[in-house]
Amino acid sequence: MRHALDRFRAVYGSSPLHLLTLIVGFALVGYVLVTIKPSTLWNPHNWWHSILVWFAAAIIAHDLVLFPIYAAIDRILVAGSRLRRPRVEASVPVLNYVRIPAMGAALTLLVFLPGIIEQGAPVYAAATGQTQEPFLGRWLLLTAAMFAVSAVVYGIRLAAARRVRSASG
Repeated sequence: MRHALDRFRAVYGSSPLHLLTLIVGFALVGYVLVTIKPSTLWNPHNWWHSILVWFAAAIIAHDLVLFPIYAAIDRILVAGSRLRRPRVEASVPVLNYVRIPAMGAALTLLVFLPGIIEQGAPVYAAATGQTQEPFLGRWLLLTAAMFAVSAVVYGIRLAAARRVRSASG
């Protein structure tokens, strides 16, 4: 059995679980396309309202623009975290305490961007009776809170590491 698995990996390049995941994913896409009909993905009256256009734009914006930017920022952070630090700080790396709130801020910005830039303000006002003015301030507060919580957790972990180090040393 082990020989067959090794041979499969040599031919396919990955595990059978990877192949199974791909097959299930393509089956799901096929099911969705059969169920919703491809014509619903394209709006002939306003082409830029089409799901396909937004999906393609999201792929291009992410893969060709955003991914290289945040990969470069992450590499800078990783390189900066490798600089010489005292031993206590080295035992509690700061990198994930920056990554997680930054990712949360980016995702919430992505979700709430139409409200933050007040896109569709008349429709929003008609539907809710409210304005979109508080969106930017609330997103900034949420971002500050995520970074503050992350800083507090990092401080707690750092203090615990110092206490363990002083008790053992």
